[in-house]
Amino acid sequence: MDIRAPDQKYNPYRLFTREQWAELRNDTPMTLEPGEFSQLRSMHDRLDLKEVEEIYLPLSRLLSIYVDATQRLYYSQRQFLGIRDRKVPYIVGVAGSVAVGKSTTARVLQAMLARWSPRPKVDLVTTDGFLYPNAVLERQGLMQKKGFPESYDLPLLLSFLSDIKSGRAKVRAPVYSHLTYDIVPNQWIEIDRPDILIVEGVNVLQTGPLPRDGKAVPVVSDFFDFSVYIDADESVLRQWYVKRFLTLRDTAFTDPKSYFHRYALLSDDEAIATAIAIWERTNLANLEDNILPTRPRATAILKKGADHVVETVALRRL
Repeated sequence: MDIRAPDQKYNPYRLFTREQWAELRNDTPMTLEPGEFSQLRSMHDRLDLKEVEEIYLPLSRLLSIYVDATQRLYYSQRQFLGIRDRKVPYIVGVAGSVAVGKSTTARVLQAMLARWSPRPKVDLVTTDGFLYPNAVLERQGLMQKKGFPESYDLPLLLSFLSDIKSGRAKVRAPVYSHLTYDIVPNQWIEIDRPDILIVEGVNVLQTGPLPRDGKAVPVVSDFFDFSVYIDADESVLRQWYVKRFLTLRDTAFTDPKSYFHRYALLSDDEAIATAIAIWERTNLANLEDNILPTRPRATAILKKGADHVVETVALRRL
């Protein structure tokens, strides 16, 4: 994994092979049922018993250590300051390119973390709901840059995370429809003081320019306690994107309500050409300009091979 230049003297990550990482599971019990794998897996991603045992169980064990340590520090600080705060959720960010398998990772982590003793409440939010509505994107000429940092209602997302981190009850997040490819008007999901919140999105590790006057400029990752970047080579990501596009052409795109219904009748060659054009025009540009540069900011980096299997794990040193 190219997480360090050849001439870089200090590597902020410890790099583990799959075999080395799998050994860290120790005696962590398997808590997922075999039938749950298909429910948690995205349509083109791979998730089986071996992947959960060797990758996600050790990651779950590590996260339990981080959560416990953070909670103890929080209570110690509260006692030291003599204050009484509301419960502060532990927030985990999941980042990476389109088609890399972020949704699968986020759902698996949610399912596994919720089974820890004493059964914490674990919620999951995707940043798709914080995209501007299509009408706004069209008015601002951003429809071809949907998923780029500028296509999100950042003030709304930051306000949501600030409310969550301050312990507010019943915080609302907008709902996004992948069928209509737009925000659903007047629909919300409600996040009510979870113990752990997972926030998944392509640009959740994005930073902003630093002001010369030194004023605070909040970014999404300021609210994270731990972050995971799902990584894969660009050629592999493009292959996965094309495969997913072909699958959607034969499934979701056939629905007349689908925003992409016009692609449902494309031939294989036409669909592949269309998918590659979309990838290169939008998703590759977003990956190179906005997503990949944030990889070194993650706490953990899971690098996948062409078969969707995680090959290495990089963990940021404390």
